[in-house]
Amino acid sequence: MINDSIKIIEATVKAAMPEEVAEIIRRYENDERAGVKALLKRLKNKQNKAIAEQNRLTEMYKYEQSCHERGEERIAGVDEVGRGPLAGPVVAAAVILPKGWKPEGINDSKKLSEKLRNTLYEQIMEHALCVSVSTVTPEDIDRINIYQASKKAMTEAVSSLEIPPDHVLIDAMTIDLDVSQTKIIKGDQKSVSIAAASIIAKVTRDEYMKKLHERYPFYGFSTNMGYGTAEHLQGLREHGPINEHRKTFAPVQALIG
Repeated sequence: MINDSIKIIEATVKAAMPEEVAEIIRRYENDERAGVKALLKRLKNKQNKAIAEQNRLTEMYKYEQSCHERGEERIAGVDEVGRGPLAGPVVAAAVILPKGWKPEGINDSKKLSEKLRNTLYEQIMEHALCVSVSTVTPEDIDRINIYQASKKAMTEAVSSLEIPPDHVLIDAMTIDLDVSQTKIIKGDQKSVSIAAASIIAKVTRDEYMKKLHERYPFYGFSTNMGYGTAEHLQGLREHGPINEHRKTFAPVQALIG
C-alpha cells in the first residue's frame, strides 16, 4: 500500500493531466482512507466530464469531418445574430477553422456564459484561418425585411473571406453564392464551425449595443441588446424610437403610428 499523505494525493489529483488520470486512480484505488476515496471520486467525475466533452465535440465535428472525407479542406461556418431585437443591426460572421480544431466548451453562443463566450472569441480570433463579419443596418432591415437582411449579412460575410471556402456550413438557410453549402437546422449546436461563427457574431453585436447604450442609456441596450424587454419598452414609451430602432417591428411601429 502506498502511504502518501492525503495532502500529497490532493496535490497530485489537482495537478493531474488527462493522460495521468488512469495511473493515479490505479495507484490509489485500494487506499481505504475516506479522504482518498473522496479525492478519487472527484478525479473520476472530472475524467467522466472530460470524456463527455470530447464525445460532444466529436459529434459537433461530424459535418466538418464529412467534408474532409470528400476532399473539402477549407470549411466555413456561417451564422447570424440579431433577428429578434427591436433595435440594432443584424450581424453575421463566417469563420474557417484549422482542420480538426475543436476548442473545449464551444457551443451555440446563446448557451454560453458571457465570460466563456468572450474567452472562446479570443481563441477563435487567434486560431482561425480567417474570419469575416458583416452587418446590415436597421434601415436596411426595414427596407428588405429581417429574413432578407439576415441572408444578405451571411452572403456578404462569406464573400468577404480572405480564403475562399471549399464548402460552407450555414445555420438554417442557404445563400445565393456559387459555393458548395449545407443548411443545418440548429447548426450552431451541431457544428463547431457554425458555433464559432455564432460566437464571433454575438460578441461583435453585443459590443456594438453596449457602446450604443453609452449614447442612449434609457433603453437598457447594455443588458437587453435591443430585445423587447420591459425596460426597453418603457424607454420606448418615454423617449420614442431612435434611428437604431427597426421601424417595421410591431412594438416600434405601434409607437410611431
